Amino acid sequence: MARVRCQFAFACCWLFAAAAAGFAQEEADAHFGTTVVISAGLRGDIYFIPENSLKLPKFEKLKPVGTIYTTELNVPVHDFTQGFPGVTGRFEWFAIDYSGKFWIEKPGKYTFALLSDDGSKLYIDGHTVIDNDGTHSARSYGAVAKLKEGPHTIRISYFQGPRTQVALILAVAPPGDDDFSLFNTEDYLSPDQQREWRQAKGDAKLSLQEWKAKRKPGADFIMAPVIPVVP
Repeated sequence: MARVRCQFAFACCWLFAAAAAGFAQEEADAHFGTTVVISAGLRGDIYFIPENSLKLPKFEKLKPVGTIYTTELNVPVHDFTQGFPGVTGRFEWFAIDYSGKFWIEKPGKYTFALLSDDGSKLYIDGHTVIDNDGTHSARSYGAVAKLKEGPHTIRISYFQGPRTQVALILAVAPPGDDDFSLFNTEDYLSPDQQREWRQAKGDAKLSLQEWKAKRKPGADFIMAPVIPVVP
């Protein structure tokens, strides 16, 4: 996996809420931070961490206090008192360890971008792709991962330390695409998952691209990244 680390700032970030969907009936009302299981989404295990933590915890030494699900990570910068979707009882000193699977149809170099306040890390197939750890204000890093066709695993670890802001956004630019969009697991389904997805929508002839055009008539978000790439 090739990695090119680059720091960038989002000049503007207004995000529209995207409807999360799954395959089973119980997933129909799923939304960001829901406790409803999303079979093809990201599972986020929630942990409470000690005060004055300066970096991501060693999750294997902690016990989760809850679990939430989502198809994308879409928390723009906001005041910590507004909380984090799905996390209750804590506004600071908590961590979430997201994990999931995705399928690549078009092999090549994918540019990932991870914005967070406080620390975060992105792993793909067990390899660290982006290290944005530590206590800091909203900050984003990007990296390039060369992905083969087929299944891949993804993990995003995040923690919120002290007040005063919270943020977590994962975006991606596929090969040949200069524009970032939110990384959404529904855009990276395996062939079997796509068939199940079409059946759940009640139209076996409907393509994923056609449905995306319907549920996303415009961009999911307006994001103007400035990316000085460091070789």
